[in-house]
Amino acid sequence: MTQNERLLAGVYENFRHNPQAQFDVDELERNLSRDQRFEFSELVKALTFLEHEKKIITDGKGKYQLNQENIVVEGVFKANDKGFGFVKLDDEQAEDVFIDKHNTQFAIDGDRVQVKIVAGANPWNGKGPEGKVEKIVERGVETLVGEFHPYSDETAQKSGFIGYVTSENRKLKKYKINIADTGVKPQMGDMIQISIKKYPDEDNPEEMQAVALQTIGNKNDPGVDIMSIVVDNDIRTEWPKEAMDQANSIPDHVTPEDKKGRVDITDQPAVTIDGDDSKDFDDAVVVEKLPNGNYKLGVHIADVSHYVKEGTPLDKEAFARGNSTYLVDRVIPMLPFRLSNGICSLNEGVERLVLSCDMEITPEGKRVGYKIYPSVMKSHGRLTYNKVNQTLDPNRDDPEEEKYHKLKPMLEDMAELHNILYKNRHKRGAIDFEEPEAKIIVDDKGKPTDIVLHERGTAEKMIESFMLMANETVAEDYYKKNLPFLYRVHETPDQEKMQSFFEFVSAFGLNVKADPSDVKPKDLQKIVSKTEGTPEEAVVQMMMLRSLKQAHYSPDPLGHFGLAAEYYTHFTSPIRRYSDLMVHRMIHQYADQGHGKEVQAHFKSKLPEVAEQTSTQERRSIDTERSVNDLKMTEFMADKVGQTFDAIVSSVTSFGMFIQLPNTVEGLIHISNLNDDYYNFDEKSLTLTGRNSHKQFKIGMPIKVKLIRADVEQHQIDFEIYDPDAPKKAQSRGKRSFNKKRRSNNRFSNNRNNGFTIRKRTNAAARAKRK
Repeated sequence: MTQNERLLAGVYENFRHNPQAQFDVDELERNLSRDQRFEFSELVKALTFLEHEKKIITDGKGKYQLNQENIVVEGVFKANDKGFGFVKLDDEQAEDVFIDKHNTQFAIDGDRVQVKIVAGANPWNGKGPEGKVEKIVERGVETLVGEFHPYSDETAQKSGFIGYVTSENRKLKKYKINIADTGVKPQMGDMIQISIKKYPDEDNPEEMQAVALQTIGNKNDPGVDIMSIVVDNDIRTEWPKEAMDQANSIPDHVTPEDKKGRVDITDQPAVTIDGDDSKDFDDAVVVEKLPNGNYKLGVHIADVSHYVKEGTPLDKEAFARGNSTYLVDRVIPMLPFRLSNGICSLNEGVERLVLSCDMEITPEGKRVGYKIYPSVMKSHGRLTYNKVNQTLDPNRDDPEEEKYHKLKPMLEDMAELHNILYKNRHKRGAIDFEEPEAKIIVDDKGKPTDIVLHERGTAEKMIESFMLMANETVAEDYYKKNLPFLYRVHETPDQEKMQSFFEFVSAFGLNVKADPSDVKPKDLQKIVSKTEGTPEEAVVQMMMLRSLKQAHYSPDPLGHFGLAAEYYTHFTSPIRRYSDLMVHRMIHQYADQGHGKEVQAHFKSKLPEVAEQTSTQERRSIDTERSVNDLKMTEFMADKVGQTFDAIVSSVTSFGMFIQLPNTVEGLIHISNLNDDYYNFDEKSLTLTGRNSHKQFKIGMPIKVKLIRADVEQHQIDFEIYDPDAPKKAQSRGKRSFNKKRRSNNRFSNNRNNGFTIRKRTNAAARAKRK
C-alpha cells in the first residue's frame, strides 16, 4: 500500500469511526498526524477524492462528515400511530433513523432491526438519516396482554380461531390478533395473556396469530387492570410448588443451631424505623455515644442468605424476580410472605438472624473503624417515620408514647449523627434531590380516591444516611480485599448531555464553570444549591436527572457519581433485592471458606449474570410501577374533565408540552391545541415560541390549564391552556364569521348573473400546521 493509499484509508476510517462528527481539515490533520506523516496538500486531495466518490459530504465551508448512505446499522424500532417509525441506534450519540411507512418490513414497536441507510443525515440542512428495514433481528414483543373478543361458532369453525385480542398498547392497538384454540377458554371481555406465534407480513399487514397463556380476569373486575399491567411486564406472581415447599419447611423462629458462630446483640436497643403500613422489616439501627466523643452506629440487616441457599428452588425464584415490586394496592414480593413478613423480618420483640455492620464515626463524620459480622438481635421497637418525626419535633409539647419517650435520647443522637453524615456527604459533592413523594390512595375496589404528597422528614433522612454509610463501608471493605464483589454503580454523565444541560441552565442566569467532558459531582451540586428555594429549583433538578446516566449493578467498582462515592454496594435490603442477598452470600462464603481461588472463581463467573439480571428486573419493576401509577392517576382525573388547574410546564417537545399539577399528575398540551398562533420548537432551549405573538412556553413556567380528556384505557391525560375570555372571543369570532359569510353570500348573489362563481379559499398550509 502506497503512502497516499494509507492516508486515504486513514481519512476514511476517521470518518467511519465517528459517523455523527463533523471535522475541518485542521482537526483531521491533527488526528492523522499521530499515526503517519504526510503533506497537507495530500490530505486535501484525499478529501476531494472521498467527496467525489460520495463517501463523505461537506457544507461547502470547510466542514466534512461521513456520508451514511448504504451503510447498515442496527437498533430498536419505535413505531408511530401513522405507520412510519424511527430506529434508535445502539450508539447513544447517533441520530434516530426515520423509516417511511413503506419501508418498515412490517416491524412492530420494540423490534430489533437491521436498517440500510437510504438517505444520509445532513447536519447542515437539518435533515436526519432515513432508512429501510432490511431484517428483523429479534422480536421486541413475544407476549402481551389484551382484551378477548370471541368469534361466533360459525366464524370459529371456518377460521380455526376462537376469537381475537386487541392490545391496550396504543402502538399495537391497530393489530387484530387471532387466537388459536389451545384449551384456555376466555370469555367476552376477559383480559388474557397471549404468546404471539405469527407476526404481520405482506399478506396480513395488520393481523397476527397467537395462543392464550392465561386468563387474568374480566376487565371490569376490581384489580384486573393492575394485574394486566403486571402480567404484561412479565412480573412473576405465581410461586413454583418446590419454592413454596422449601419456604414452608423453614422454622418460624430462630433455633439454637441457627445461633452457632454468631454474636449475641439482643441486649442492644436496636429499633426498626419504617412507614406506617410497612410489613417487612429488613434493617434495624442503634446509635451510642462513646466516651471519646465518637458515635457508634450499628446497622443490622436481616440475614436472608441463611435461609435462601444458592441453587435452591427459593433462590432460583428470587433470582428470576430480582426484586419486590411495590404497587398502589399490593406488593409482589421477591420472597414468599412466610419469609418476608415472618422469619426474615426484624419484628419487634423476637430473635432474628442478621448481618451486622458496626461503625465508629467522629463528630466530623469520618469513619475511624468498623466491623462486619453475623449476629442474633432482638428489635426493641417497631417505630414509624411519622412518630419519630413527632418525637424529634422541638415545637411539639404533647407527650410521646411511652416507647418513643424511652427511646428519645437515642433518637436525638441519631438525628445528630445524621446531620453530621449529611454535611460530610455534601462536602464531598453528593447530589441531594429533595422532591415530595406522591402516594395514590385507593379504596377496597382499587378506585383512586386521593393523591397525597409526602415530604421526607428527619426520620426518613437519617435512616437513608445510615444505610448509605453501611453500603459504602461494606463496598470499600471488599474492594480493598481485592475480592470479586457486586457493586451499585452510577457512571459519569456523557459530555454531550452535560453540555446541553449547562446551556439550558445558563438561560436561568446560572454561570457554570465546569468542563462537560470531565464533570464532577460538586459541579452539579453547586447548581442544585444555587437554585434551592427558587421557582427554578424543580425544573433544574428535573433536567439534571434527565442528563445523568442510570444507576445499575456491576462486578466492576465504577463508583457512584450521584453520591460522590468511590465505593458503593447494596447491602441493606435483602428481603426485597436479590443484589443485597448476593452480597450477603459472598460475605458469608468469604468468611467461612476463605479467599481461595475456587471461591473467587465461582463468584467471578456468577457476578456478570447477577448484575445483568438484577439491573434488568429493577428496570422492569420501575416500568410496572410507573404504568400502574399512570393508570390510577388517569382514573383519578377522569371525573374532573372541564375543571381548571394550576400547573407548571414539565417538558417541551416538538409536538407540544407536558405539564404537571401540584399533585404530580402529568398530561400533554398537544401543539394542535395551541391554536392562537403557530409555534416553533427550539431544541436547544427547549421552548415553544409563537411566530406572530412571540409568546414563549418553557420548562418550569407556571400555567393555568383545563382538563379536556382523561383516557383511562390509554393512560393518557390531555389539557389545554385555560383562557377565561375564551367564550367572549368565540362569540366575537362567531359574529365576525356570520357578517363575513353574509357579505360573501351577497357578493356571490351579485356575481352569479354575470357568470362568475366566488369560491372560498382554504389555507392548506395553515391547516397542515394545525395537524
